[in-house]
Amino acid sequence: MRVAFLRIGITAAGLAVALGAFGAHALKARLTAADLAIFETGVRYQMYHGLALLALSLLGAQQASPWLDRAGWAFIVGIVVFSGSLYALVLTGARWWGAVTPFGGVAFLIGWLCFGLGAWRPVGR
Repeated sequence: MRVAFLRIGITAAGLAVALGAFGAHALKARLTAADLAIFETGVRYQMYHGLALLALSLLGAQQASPWLDRAGWAFIVGIVVFSGSLYALVLTGARWWGAVTPFGGVAFLIGWLCFGLGAWRPVGR
């Protein structure tokens, strides 16, 4: 899984850069300041968790733990649900997407808990 998490982390971080540039240049004139801030929050959390996937894959290369796999999947779900719902909210104007966002936040929290367990409780210890 560590190679998959590495690739997904690289992709998520790269897309965060592209989406950040898109927001700063293409959307700046079209969005309200509040909506631009919402979009930027999605980009920021996508970058954080893309980088977390990179760190997780590096730790996974050093020590095996099912908790690290769980963390990786939780981060991926969090990126899709949290950041994706914020992008959808801003780009479609459908405010109901805001009700979906907290589920992605919970996935991020679960991911960090699992990451911590994987770091402190590797297999064989």
